[in-house]
Amino acid sequence: MSAVPLSVLDLAVVAPGESVRDGLDGCVALARRAERLGYHRIWYAEHHNMASIASSATSVLIAHVAAHTDSIRLGAGGVMLPNHSPLVIAEQFGTLATLHPGRIDLGLGRAPGTDQETLRALRRSPAAAETFPQDVVELQGYLTDRTRIPGVNATPGRGTDVPLYILGSSLFGAQLAAHLGLPFGFASHFAPHSLQQAVAIYRSTFQPSEQLDSPYVVAGVTVIAADTQAQADAELQAVRRMRVQTFFGRGRAPLTEDEIDLVLASPQMAHIDEMLTYAAIGTREVVRDYLEQFREHADADELMVVHQASSVASRLRSLDILADAMSLTAASA
Repeated sequence: MSAVPLSVLDLAVVAPGESVRDGLDGCVALARRAERLGYHRIWYAEHHNMASIASSATSVLIAHVAAHTDSIRLGAGGVMLPNHSPLVIAEQFGTLATLHPGRIDLGLGRAPGTDQETLRALRRSPAAAETFPQDVVELQGYLTDRTRIPGVNATPGRGTDVPLYILGSSLFGAQLAAHLGLPFGFASHFAPHSLQQAVAIYRSTFQPSEQLDSPYVVAGVTVIAADTQAQADAELQAVRRMRVQTFFGRGRAPLTEDEIDLVLASPQMAHIDEMLTYAAIGTREVVRDYLEQFREHADADELMVVHQASSVASRLRSLDILADAMSLTAASA
């Protein structure tokens, strides 16, 4: 039985042979199913210049999904704050919180969520990441009723108290979240190093705040749940091929199947496979046992699962199997 909230990070995947609209329609289908099954929340991550990920306009996607669901929490996991002004993000998420009260979260990351060429196209400087702590505090002021910039307020936004989360894959994020008294999300689903060390530092140095009395850790983990182990293993291979296309085919024509095979057999594949260090792959019992062990390993208060599969139908089935495995309580109709 699940003793911690189980949530979903939806990467808004555009699978081979699908259109961007197919990927976005898949987000709605997944959110509706997750809501019905009893998942706690769904987050979407800001990425740019990736043909296989359709969540670049994160706040717009959240608004679309919120309009097609009723109760499940939705948010950013996360907005890459150095790409934006804090005031604009406060206005966007203040609008979402005003339209969908009690349902909106705002996770914040320091990375650009893209490559250096795209970063320049975003009209942002790599140095913008250096002011991330100050930008978080400024954003927090806009969303409360204590602006840090005299005479400047976010409308909508002011007084909405949208809950903030610091997301990261390093000790820096853990230290900042602890210092500000905010929940901490560790991106162990793609950057597994330092998970336990970061969580330990966060918990030991946490300072209570108005938003949060005690530490709260969200840990990311990949899930590929299927009816048989053979099906799960086949989906894993499909996911590996999709990741090769995403990371090695950016900014050029799609890789051919032969080119993908060459990357799969090369030392470069080690980096992609490392992202799958924390992954529950298999049948109902296999994923349940893995997540129970991972929860203890990560010392997590909440698990943010990333359902990886080659199609929307397979992701929905993975969602169903995991909900059954973890004994989630289905939402009332």
